[in-house]
Amino acid sequence: MTRLTGLVDTVGVRLAWLTDIHFTYVPPANREAFYTTLAVEKLDALLIGGDIGESDTLAPFLKEIEERFSLPIYFVLGNHDYYHSSIARTRAAISRQAADSQRLHWLSNQSVIALSPTTALVGHDCWGDGRAGDFFGAEVLVNDFRFIEELQCRRKETLLERLHALGDEAASWLGECLAEALDSYPEVIVLTHVPPFYDVSWREGRISDDALPFYVCKAAGDRLAALARMYPR
Repeated sequence: MTRLTGLVDTVGVRLAWLTDIHFTYVPPANREAFYTTLAVEKLDALLIGGDIGESDTLAPFLKEIEERFSLPIYFVLGNHDYYHSSIARTRAAISRQAADSQRLHWLSNQSVIALSPTTALVGHDCWGDGRAGDFFGAEVLVNDFRFIEELQCRRKETLLERLHALGDEAASWLGECLAEALDSYPEVIVLTHVPPFYDVSWREGRISDDALPFYVCKAAGDRLAALARMYPR
């Protein structure tokens, strides 16, 4: 059953935050019921935190959501959205889809979004970058390394290099966008898929521990923490 994750009321803006909706496993009737639930909330925008579908269903699901709501849809992608394809091809396809749409806004490809005169939005997909926890000692195997072309590596050292690069990319993007936003807005919302801090990476009722290398983007967290110290308000 797909559920509404949360409602956020900022100054003059009412948002719904959805994440990990995995519509691949949600029958059409359930999706329609979910849309009806959202429609009564009198929203100004939707925030979607990734894992919408998989590579072959992502675009149709985004189009379906777009057709149901006459409001901006700000989203990032999750690891599942790249399954059975490559990061490069999926990004290119979603960039084209968002560019052709009046409502779809992929935050990994946009800078600062003004939600109101006092509130801005920035975001990035983020990736588990292998820096949290014990990467080489972890026994957890995530399907990312089977179903995403760039992460199908024979050597763990090569995989770690690629995860580091993805984490660094996310940290750089968020750092630049957030610094720009904080210069102009007293309130900034940061939307990611993978958590930037291990404290909020929970699995089965506790911190992920063995899976932390794959469920935390430490590079992004370090950048956010540094910016928080620079902008203590």
